[in-house]
Amino acid sequence: MHFPALQTLRLDLTKLFDDDTDRIFDLFSNEAVIKYYDLSAFENQGQASQLITFFNTRFEESSGVRWAIRLQGTNQFIGTCGFNSWNEKMMNAVLGYELLPEYWGEGYASEAVHAVVQAAFSGLLPCGALHRIQADTIPGNKTSEALLLNVGFKEEGLRRQSGYWKNQFHDLKCFALLKNEYLEAG
Repeated sequence: MHFPALQTLRLDLTKLFDDDTDRIFDLFSNEAVIKYYDLSAFENQGQASQLITFFNTRFEESSGVRWAIRLQGTNQFIGTCGFNSWNEKMMNAVLGYELLPEYWGEGYASEAVHAVVQAAFSGLLPCGALHRIQADTIPGNKTSEALLLNVGFKEEGLRRQSGYWKNQFHDLKCFALLKNEYLEAG
């Protein structure tokens, strides 16, 4: 199965490679990046290498896809974006993304999410054409909520104490985007 590279005005979305280990470590060892995540800060490069393998294996097993977000022209790794999971039969997927803090506020995450959503709704991914894409945020993560709303996602509600990590329960705000809504907003 061929990995679907995507391109935007400023970004290249590519497969993650072993060469990305240092930057993946920088990303997931940063407390600001993982503040709302269901994982603890990485402590060693081995964790970053395992995560790259995990993301690539998900794609090979047709259960998800994660792109490296790179600046066009320089190939500089700035984050990741993709579907943590997809269900081909139900035609839906769960979205996730993160950027290194020095690239926050530049619109890169929105640009990457738009590209991924467009590819998914156009049937350009191995999961087939999706009908629904979902994303969850932790209440208080206003930046992520704003990104999702900007792309066209609708807030569907709060799932009370739906997540458990870092020794506590977390409420999750559910956002979703339907194919017809995205195409109509075009």
